[in-house]
Amino acid sequence: MSLNGKRIGFGLTGSHCTYDAIFPEIEKLVNAGAEVIPVCTFTVKNTTTRFGKGEDWVNRIEELTGNKIIDSIVAAEPLGPKVPLDCMVIAPLTGASMSKFANALSDSPVLMAAKATLRNQKPVVLGISTNDALGLNGVNLMRLMATKNIYFIPYGQDDPVNKPNSMVARMTMLQETVEAAIAGKQLQPVIVERFKDE
Repeated sequence: MSLNGKRIGFGLTGSHCTYDAIFPEIEKLVNAGAEVIPVCTFTVKNTTTRFGKGEDWVNRIEELTGNKIIDSIVAAEPLGPKVPLDCMVIAPLTGASMSKFANALSDSPVLMAAKATLRNQKPVVLGISTNDALGLNGVNLMRLMATKNIYFIPYGQDDPVNKPNSMVARMTMLQETVEAAIAGKQLQPVIVERFKDE
C-alpha cells in the first residue's frame, strides 16, 4: 500500500532512550510521501534527560516533518472530525501512557489524538516500550490488543535476563505495520524475538 498523501499522526511519549530508533522511521514515512503530524506528551516537551533536551527533540521532529508539533490537548482534539488522520502512531508508547490509554484516559495531547482517531474508526498503531509489559501492565497490553482499530508494531522482550518483564517494539517494522493497519490488518507475527534483532 502506498502512503503517499496519507495524513499520519505521530505521537511521542516519554521513553527517551527509544527516540534514536524512532526518528529514522519517521523519516521513512515522510520519504514515502505521508504528511506526518507530530504530537508529544508534556513529559517529552519539558524533560531533560541524559538522552537530550525535550526542546531539542521537539525541534528535530518539527524539522523532519515540516509541521509544528501538537503539544496541548486543545490542539489535539480537532484531529477527530474536523481534521481527521488516516492513521495515528504512538511510538514509543510508555507503560504509563499504555495504562492510561487502556483505561480510556486522555490526559495528554498524544492520548487525545489517539482517542480522536478511534472516534473516526481509523487505525491507531502502537510501538510499545515498557519495563512492565509482562508485569502489572500486562492486563492493559492485552486490553489494547483486543480493541478494534488498535494495531501493534511487532514486539518482544528486549533483555529477558536482566529485565524479564520488559518488552519493546521492533521499530524497524513501523512503516510496514502502518501500511497493514490502514488496510485493516495486524502485521504478523506480533510477538517477535526482539532481543535477537539488534
